Amino acid sequence: MIRRRDFVVSLGAGSLALASRAHAQSQGKQFRIGFLGSASASSAAARVEAFRQGLRDLGYAEGKNLVIEFRWADGNNDRLPALAAELVQLRVDVIVTQGTPPTVAAKQATSTIPIVFAVAGDPLGTGLVVSLAQPGGNVTGLSDIAPEIAGKRLELLREAAPKVTRIATLSNPTNSSSPLQVKDTEAAARTLGFSARSIEVKDLQGLDSAFAAALRERAGAVVILSDPSLFNWRSRIAEFATKNRLVTMAWTPEFAESGCLMTYGANVVEMHRRAAIYIDKILKGAKPSGLPVERPNKFELVVNVKTAGALGLTLPPSLLRRADQVIQ
Repeated sequence: MIRRRDFVVSLGAGSLALASRAHAQSQGKQFRIGFLGSASASSAAARVEAFRQGLRDLGYAEGKNLVIEFRWADGNNDRLPALAAELVQLRVDVIVTQGTPPTVAAKQATSTIPIVFAVAGDPLGTGLVVSLAQPGGNVTGLSDIAPEIAGKRLELLREAAPKVTRIATLSNPTNSSSPLQVKDTEAAARTLGFSARSIEVKDLQGLDSAFAAALRERAGAVVILSDPSLFNWRSRIAEFATKNRLVTMAWTPEFAESGCLMTYGANVVEMHRRAAIYIDKILKGAKPSGLPVERPNKFELVVNVKTAGALGLTLPPSLLRRADQVIQ
């Protein structure tokens, strides 16, 4: 496995960390944070650890001045409202969410407890915030979606598999950010000359029929759109796609690590670390309504060469050179 990462740490960020650490350590209060996710604890382990590390960097220590209450839906979004209600009943100081469905559930459960989404697809379009610059309510955080990303994914897909002309988008209809993602991908497909078909799957049992639909449509590739439940099922998705010789493009590196061909998107693990900065500001008295939503400005390409071989693809050297990570 080859990695190429560039991390830039500003003096300002360092000063903020030191000041925040001193603030947290000087207080005798033990803060309680709720953490709500659609996936499972095991599948989101790297993201959770990044979040915890971000808190540690700012002076928070679990068991001393911090308690984190985790609630996981294990891929079943129908469980989210009840789990969000549990966190509200615990009177947590802040609720951290992973993805749009948990954020929607948390917002419906409380209008007073601050909510920070470590990642969400379309916070403005789904009504989570009234403005990216001034969220206006009790919700703010980080978004992993940018307008240009759908087109870039399809350009990379074409570069890797130039013979593919038909694609299927795989989305979760219970995720309110999915319509925008489907719309953006279909628009990019038309521009690039692809024939696109939208396929929905809302539970694990529906995966087989979703892929059967893709095969009936003679799709040569499947674009997996951002969703925490689909993230939870990534190994099954990769297995089915490779078995049926379908090229796959997803949004976060764990898909490529699980056997999908490529991923292109924001560094979601890093976003979870940065979510700790929002938590720190809120615990120090800042209001979510005045904390701007952060949008991605750096995207990472990850390519699985082993999967390419299984699909009979020879990836161009120019593509491999641009990859931030190449899985052999």
